[in-house]
Amino acid sequence: MTNATIAASTAAAHDTAHRFRGIIPPVITPRTAAGRIDLESLRRVTSHLLDGGVDGLFILGSSGEVPYLTQEERDLVATTVIDASDGTVPVLAGANEQTTERVVAESQRLADLGIDALVVTAPFYALSDQGEIARHFRTVKERLDLPLFAYDVPVRTHVKLSVDVVRDLAEDGVLAGVKDSSGDDVAFRLLKLATEQLPEFRVFTGHEVVVDGALLGGAHGAVPGLANVDPAGYSRLYASAADEDWSAARREQDRLARLFGIVDVAEAGISAGAAGLGAFKTALQLLGIIKSNRMSEPMRSLGASETDRIHRLLVEAGLL
Repeated sequence: MTNATIAASTAAAHDTAHRFRGIIPPVITPRTAAGRIDLESLRRVTSHLLDGGVDGLFILGSSGEVPYLTQEERDLVATTVIDASDGTVPVLAGANEQTTERVVAESQRLADLGIDALVVTAPFYALSDQGEIARHFRTVKERLDLPLFAYDVPVRTHVKLSVDVVRDLAEDGVLAGVKDSSGDDVAFRLLKLATEQLPEFRVFTGHEVVVDGALLGGAHGAVPGLANVDPAGYSRLYASAADEDWSAARREQDRLARLFGIVDVAEAGISAGAAGLGAFKTALQLLGIIKSNRMSEPMRSLGASETDRIHRLLVEAGLL
């Protein structure tokens, strides 16, 4: 590797570290009452998040209901958010399919639309081992000239990313960072320790209710679904942590933890995914940001009694 190549690589790493930090909400995907993508509401969600002071936007993730979106719908979401954000913050996009070649094709299409970084899971459905998972990420990075973040979400992929594999990929410049939604706080801390000699490598927590603890432990930011509802609250939390005002960070986190109770209001007969995402959508509907809390089929939308309980929690959190 020449000195010029090393310098260019170092500059790119510094640019990545500067751009990708803070609060990066996983943007929800609003639907009309008839079930179509509600582009007007999606624009309002984007403005709501930007007005709340977020540092980036993550589209086409679990909170965006990406498994339920057609290719045309995914493209509509990407182009709408990219246009609405107008370059003010980086837009990261999930490119998650069953196999490497499918991920590469999805990534290339999203790259052509103008996203700033890719967020990719391990392959799923196929029974991959850690060696195949490492080759998966290496191949995606070889084919796409964009920052690549690993999305560690075993509840979806049924495999936990190995700390050793992530560290090796980080050291080799394959991964720019990781979004850890594993819920494994021990592995999260071990990953931070394993990559502490790589100051440009970004580690984000996907937690909602212990973001203050993750930031105290050295996380570079958070990707909390609840930030769709209260982006300003999470922005204040991050700012307090950056100032090392941990008492203020704890107070804000406690308020957000109580607000997170909206995901527990669903009555019997609704799936866990619909309960959580449905709560976010219902809250945004009550806040006047989206028109409908319609979920993607076959998920059920929350009803009147559940909406009333979410309304009370929004009032208690100071949002209404």
